[in-house]
Amino acid sequence: MNVFFNILILFFMISALQPVIKQEILKASRQNLISRIEKKTKSRVITLIHRQETMSVLGFPIMRYIDINDSEKVIRAIQTTDADTPISLILHTPGGIALAALQIARAIRAHKGKVTIYVPHYAMSGGTLIALAADEIALGEHSVLGPVDPQIDKYPAPSIVNVLKQKPMAEIDDETLILADISQKAINQLENGIINLLPETYPLEEKKRISDCLTRGHWTHDFPISVDVARELGLKVTTDVPPEVFKLMDLFPQPIRSTPSVEFGPGPNYPRGQKK
Repeated sequence: MNVFFNILILFFMISALQPVIKQEILKASRQNLISRIEKKTKSRVITLIHRQETMSVLGFPIMRYIDINDSEKVIRAIQTTDADTPISLILHTPGGIALAALQIARAIRAHKGKVTIYVPHYAMSGGTLIALAADEIALGEHSVLGPVDPQIDKYPAPSIVNVLKQKPMAEIDDETLILADISQKAINQLENGIINLLPETYPLEEKKRISDCLTRGHWTHDFPISVDVARELGLKVTTDVPPEVFKLMDLFPQPIRSTPSVEFGPGPNYPRGQKK
């Protein structure tokens, strides 16, 4: 009987330690792959990757986004990088707090060495703001950026400002007028911020045009700016994303679901278990 209980206790101990061991293995694998990317790109690699995470007690998914904690860590990483050392920032995020994104973008802009932003899948809103400060933006073939128009009280700032053009001033309530005033200030601030963030390789008039398109509500906030659209906009983007960057994303897994939403086979020309 004692043997049975000892085995049972050992089983529960191993079960409890398994998630910790798995996380440590993932962490070691990420560091190993990051080192390979650093050698390949001859740069300091920094990652800012947001996935859904499962809360340990309640078990429901929450979306992560750019916050002050992220800006502190990324800025610290940039500060501890030699001034002339190139930086590669791997960026995957739905956006987040404008202040945090702007702090990161300014730190990137101030770095003397070349800064390349790699976007394997998407960098929306504040993520796009960060990308604009880089010397080079490298998107995956199907990766997207997004508009950076300010959001005020859950509404796009340009839409709030447009209310002033649609109705006589006497028919607009005080709260809307206040929101419109705040919105206009937010748009102006962000527009000037983008002009200052874009590299000097862009002419001033080009900076103003790009900033206007991204901040003044020409698209909805979730509009996907693909490689082609980015180039039409005037942004200097490439599709030179190393395959290792995509492999790195596999080491930042989403929460495990009981039934996977996506599965695929090896293809008709590859026997089971054989990879291309």
